[in-house]
Amino acid sequence: MTIDFNRLSAPEKLLWGCGVRAPEHIDLEAIANYRGAQVVYRRLDGCAARLVKCRERAVISVGIGSYEGRQRFSLAHELAHWICDHDQGSFNCGQEDIGPQNAEAKNIEAHANAYASQLILPNFLVEPWMNGRRANLDTARALGAAFNASLTASAIKVVKRASTAACVVCHNQSKLLWFQKNLAFPYDFYVRRELHQDTTAFSMAFGQGVQISRPVKEASNRWLSGPDDYRLVVESQSVKLPDDAVLTVISLLK
Repeated sequence: MTIDFNRLSAPEKLLWGCGVRAPEHIDLEAIANYRGAQVVYRRLDGCAARLVKCRERAVISVGIGSYEGRQRFSLAHELAHWICDHDQGSFNCGQEDIGPQNAEAKNIEAHANAYASQLILPNFLVEPWMNGRRANLDTARALGAAFNASLTASAIKVVKRASTAACVVCHNQSKLLWFQKNLAFPYDFYVRRELHQDTTAFSMAFGQGVQISRPVKEASNRWLSGPDDYRLVVESQSVKLPDDAVLTVISLLK
């Protein structure tokens, strides 16, 4: 593998320095131990993960009430705090901190999420893996299986690294919860705040239909608003999440 080390992000440089050359090499507990942090899994009240510091050592506690992909992201999030926010004291991070909801914010939790994403799904491994693959949930599921990552984190990474205009959106029955676009996405197009009644995602949100849909082509104005939106077509694919929200990957078709 030929890598330009100078172009890697800080978490990617950490992985490279730890000998990571393939997805199965990403051992977050070993990396945490290497950086002076012990990892424990236990039941936590009021938070999803916790970082407690004592001089040059730390303990990262990860809640046991969630599935493995979520636990790995929580661990990576707290490891990011330990490495990047060493002078900030300890952290008690809730579900609202560890996730995509505040990804565009310029705050300490958003930075920890971005760092965690690169620890679990580093670009230098994801980009060659993504070569020739479409931006949809089928690709996200395969990426998550290859890197032992959650579907949500994988869907965001697929969208961010896609060469075509794409976005990932999350709705509940009443509103848009969050969304993320890639750089190819038109700046003057906006995600609609409510699910359109003719989408599969709408049926999922109200307890009907399959758990994951097939990719389908449909009018872009069911999902987006922008110049001549009624003339454009998107490919969408949706999945029902454990919290009953619906996650959708949308790609603009030419």
